[in-house]
Amino acid sequence: MTAFGFSAVAAHRSCLAYLERWLPQAGQLIPAAPPSISIALVGDRRMAALHEKFSGVPGPTDVLTFELEHDAQGSATGGEIVLCVPFARREAKRRGTKPENELLLYALHGALHLSGYDDRDPVAHARMHDEEDRILQEIGIGPVFQQGGGARTQAGLRPRLHTCWDAWLLPRMVAHFR
Repeated sequence: MTAFGFSAVAAHRSCLAYLERWLPQAGQLIPAAPPSISIALVGDRRMAALHEKFSGVPGPTDVLTFELEHDAQGSATGGEIVLCVPFARREAKRRGTKPENELLLYALHGALHLSGYDDRDPVAHARMHDEEDRILQEIGIGPVFQQGGGARTQAGLRPRLHTCWDAWLLPRMVAHFR
């Protein structure tokens, strides 16, 4: 079972209760989920700084996922998922979803990355987002990724921003949070 830790500045604490209620249930349905995942809720300024520092891309994004610890086989045993609350609010308004459900989707997306899921090609992308919606449906939330105009583009990818990171960032991420 995955243990989730949560942190947020005062402005985003209202989102914590929702994530604390639903994310552990969702986490139980993720195959090979790491035993320890930390969730940080941040604003646009902090997310933009992290996004630029670790990817060289200016501006905020929805979610950043960092593998922080690994077992002997290289599987993540601990990680950090950074969620941008204002980004989720904007995206929820644009897509006609609830902001809390957007944040839950982002957290689940990061947890799936930490569990070995990838979304770099159209087939893997569809598989990962189908798994997100399957899990959200199973815990009683319903589909979030496909909700609000879930039609896919010609390449098979929805026009949705996200940024997730692999182990090559581990030394920089660990140094940043020390």
